[in-house]
Amino acid sequence: MALAIGAFGLLTSCQEQPKEWKLVWEENFEETDSFDPGIWSKIPRGTADWNRHMSDFDSCYAMHNGNLVLRGIVNHSLPGDTSPVLTGGVYTKGKMLFSNGRVEVCARLHGARGAWPAFWLLPEDAKWPTGGEIDIMERLNNDSIAYQTVHSVYTQHLGIKDNPPQGSTGLINRDDYNIYAVELYPDSLSFYINDVHTFTYPRIETDKEGQFPFNRPYYLLLDMQLGGAWVGPYYTEDLPVQMEIDWVRFYQK
Repeated sequence: MALAIGAFGLLTSCQEQPKEWKLVWEENFEETDSFDPGIWSKIPRGTADWNRHMSDFDSCYAMHNGNLVLRGIVNHSLPGDTSPVLTGGVYTKGKMLFSNGRVEVCARLHGARGAWPAFWLLPEDAKWPTGGEIDIMERLNNDSIAYQTVHSVYTQHLGIKDNPPQGSTGLINRDDYNIYAVELYPDSLSFYINDVHTFTYPRIETDKEGQFPFNRPYYLLLDMQLGGAWVGPYYTEDLPVQMEIDWVRFYQK
């Protein structure tokens, strides 16, 4: 069973906390050998665009200067693996869940054609898209913007993407660290990039199915992805590509 986030004590922070929020948990990736297996697991391979190249190969993961490094690489080392490229990703599934608070991720993203890094939330208690999906950050190729989006039965199966708008974008610094955040409320989700509000997705009055399934606990995914229908093809000459995650923080009011 996943641990409730409130079970963790307050940890000190070297940066000012957002107003009205209390830091209840943070991950600074200070370990030298590997990430904490009590919180994080490597994401297994699947058949979707986002996870079809996931691997537990050590070269896709590193701990460096207080950062978790997740890479997308050409597969030169695993002849028994038919995937031409390999990607690294971690999640808190079965270990830690987040609800009713503010999730922040500070990271530096390196660009490449077909690079598709993402930070996002999924539920353990419902299948997709019934339980919803909350995309805190998706970045394509070497863009100067990041996407923040929600998915549900309402947006996916019914195709209602504009009432209310299901997502937005925000400017990022391509060459430096940026902070991506979502605030989880019982009746709304509010998104931020570098503390600039990008959009809010509210619960609305509607007779349509599954408009706001988001008042539930979620686990967090951090992953480096390559290629797909949305981002386009990857090019092996652009690889390796990586992202460096400095910290993850969770606040409550």
